[in-house]
Amino acid sequence: MYPQRTGLIIWVTDVKQTKHLEKLGTVHYVSKRMHYVVLYVNADKADETAKAAQKYPFVKKVERSYRNEIRTEYNSNVPDKAKLYT
Repeated sequence: MYPQRTGLIIWVTDVKQTKHLEKLGTVHYVSKRMHYVVLYVNADKADETAKAAQKYPFVKKVERSYRNEIRTEYNSNVPDKAKLYT
């Protein structure tokens, strides 16, 4: 139903120019202090969008976010100490 989305971290020289990146995808976050933008795009067009973003003169570097690849299911083999005190 929903398309698979992926994030791009775009390092910029000027934060004021980030409005131009709204044409490429959904701007999720803009860091004014560290000068980067988190942009969400469809996963199947991520490479094309990264190349298009690199053509802007205010873009320094484009990185792919690895958030989708991080394991978020945890299991703990350590026994629960709260049960010992009951």
